[in-house]
Amino acid sequence: MLTLYKALGAALAIGFAAFATALAQSRIGAAASGALAEKPEVGGTLIVLEALPETIIILGFVIALLIIVML
Repeated sequence: MLTLYKALGAALAIGFAAFATALAQSRIGAAASGALAEKPEVGGTLIVLEALPETIIILGFVIALLIIVML
């Protein structure tokens, strides 16, 4: 039964992190496209800002691994 709870906890950690990443990237992407239309020279900065929310899913993955391995 404990294995089921560990798997459920790991799945929730990954699921919520993926959802938050998708939500953040969608909003940043919409704002970035507007900013890029007005100032084309900020394209490099916008790529970095678009990739920044990926750290959320990496942290969710690490938490899921800790749940599975440590508990």
